[in-house]
Amino acid sequence: MDPAANSYKTDEAQKVSEKRLAGKIAVITGGARGIGAATAKVFAQNGAHVIIADILDDLGATLADSIGGRYIHCDVTKESDVESAVELALKWKGQLDIMFNNAGISGPTGGSITSLDMDKVKNLLSVNVLGILHGTKYASRAMIKGKNKGSIICTSSSAGIMGGLGSHGYTLSKEAINGLVRSVACELGVHGIRVNSISPHGVPTEMLVGAFRKFVGKVDIKAEEVGKIVGERGSLLRGRGGTADDVAMAALFLASDDSAFVTAHNLVVDGGYTSADSNMSFIYQ
Repeated sequence: MDPAANSYKTDEAQKVSEKRLAGKIAVITGGARGIGAATAKVFAQNGAHVIIADILDDLGATLADSIGGRYIHCDVTKESDVESAVELALKWKGQLDIMFNNAGISGPTGGSITSLDMDKVKNLLSVNVLGILHGTKYASRAMIKGKNKGSIICTSSSAGIMGGLGSHGYTLSKEAINGLVRSVACELGVHGIRVNSISPHGVPTEMLVGAFRKFVGKVDIKAEEVGKIVGERGSLLRGRGGTADDVAMAALFLASDDSAFVTAHNLVVDGGYTSADSNMSFIYQ
């Protein structure tokens, strides 16, 4: 045998072993664009087999093909759709290791508590809260049955930590996610299943840019502009706003064995915004 060829095989095997999610199976709801898409790419780069579950069929299918994954149409408000996404993982690879409950909407962007459109709020909660609950329910079933432990991750928001960052309905939905995560983590810990949330702040995804367009009345505002505004006003790291890739790397940490002793935790990805007031920084000058 050629020693050089044997060395090459050894090197390749080492590269595979260094991938943080090598051989793991992941389902990502809302994975066709934004944070979900960024995470799908990062997971695949780290060796995971990724299923993208979304209602944006063209975007989702194209992305899934590009990373060697699978796509399934999934409206998270429909329990049967979420169940089907988990079943696809089991049929495809025989197990489920990671469930990233990421799908969400901004819903009505404002309005007084005295005049809330309750139908719109109910729709918001059906996506942001019931969608998370559906994903957690069926992922838990699969992980418990498979006895392969696993990681369940849910996308929350800085709006679930402090007031004034979102509409009343949106804030309600994101705080509810954090409570659900803590509750479910108590039950699933005995099975070795970890349950955590991620709370991004001001990431200029399509959803946030759309909300900015309504809020500031500037229909042509770009993602770069939104990112700059957040970097200047919503981060202790002045001039540095958050990105979808920042959140994807946080998800990678929670999905991997690097966070093996982390559960019932809300990982805040906000440049310190919800922890301190950068307006007082003049005292350090």
